[in-house]
Amino acid sequence: MKAAVLEAFNAPLVIRDLELAEPAAFEVVVRTAAVGVCHSDLLAWEGFRPAMPLPAVLGHEVAGVVDQVGTGVTDLAPGDHVVGSLAVFCGTCAQCVSGRQVLCQDTSVKQPPGQARRIRDGARHISQNYNLGAFAERLLVHRNALVKIRRDMPLDRAALLGCAVTTGTGAVFRTAQVTPGSTVAVLGCGGVGLSAVNGARIAGASVIVAIDMSPRKEELARRFGATHFVDASAGDVVTAVKSLTGGGVDYAFECIGTAMTVEQCWSMLQPAGIATVLGAFGPTAKVSLGAADFLQEKQLRGSMLGSSRSSVDIPRLVELYMQGRLMLDELISQRIGLDGVNEALGLMKAGRGEIARSVIVF
Repeated sequence: MKAAVLEAFNAPLVIRDLELAEPAAFEVVVRTAAVGVCHSDLLAWEGFRPAMPLPAVLGHEVAGVVDQVGTGVTDLAPGDHVVGSLAVFCGTCAQCVSGRQVLCQDTSVKQPPGQARRIRDGARHISQNYNLGAFAERLLVHRNALVKIRRDMPLDRAALLGCAVTTGTGAVFRTAQVTPGSTVAVLGCGGVGLSAVNGARIAGASVIVAIDMSPRKEELARRFGATHFVDASAGDVVTAVKSLTGGGVDYAFECIGTAMTVEQCWSMLQPAGIATVLGAFGPTAKVSLGAADFLQEKQLRGSMLGSSRSSVDIPRLVELYMQGRLMLDELISQRIGLDGVNEALGLMKAGRGEIARSVIVF
């Protein structure tokens, strides 16, 4: 199979012919249909995950068709359409049984750094980023990395449910549990932020303030459900949001990954408000908050993949899309082949992804 291989951090991915092992117990082979080029792939390419041994296949926002199943897999069959989830879960550890599949700590269903054995390039073993490695024509993954979906769902749009859309909407529905009629601010209008805006509209928020450094994002944010837009390059966003909402919002979502934007989310809350952090941070990042604000019963929450339960949430998101309520078509800026992956990463690094996603279509 052909795959885009990361041989060195910050170096172009190399298209190579790789060998895929036969599926072991509880493993599944998937023919890749489409995979989104996500900001997390850019971070991995830059060495943000130094524990990942090289060479490696990046890519995790994926949808495809089941090709083979290993022993023990009874609920998937060749021809089934599936979405990949980076939150591979065991289903039996303390985190899983308490409903936190995204925090599963059981490495038996994963391939810890240095232990990947599913893909080879001759004598070399190839790592699978996030246990998926989706910049490839085929995947070999644990069954619990896959969610079955209805066959009439377009797979190039279904791929986006593997990361960005689930993260943004899940933070609204599950982590923060936004209530109808409430006020919401979303910092960052990339794929995750726009999905949070969309989720807030579906949840029934009365005011949704989208915030971004690029004023060109305003039209798109409003299409996704924003009632107001704040140009972060034009001045104090906290003052602007408080002015628009009469004192602050009930919920604020940080979708960028900087200490400053977390602090802004916290500051724009009204008493008893909830700030939810979705952005990816470096390992040494620190956030400073005013301690007295805790006496106003403000809350700061973290969110991994939108606190989602993929096996339940992804099929529900498919239904919302088929009903015309979840916006996926608008997230795709271009469809490319596997040989266009380096250009897509370069555009993202340069900050020129005006919409959210380049999608590799096989």
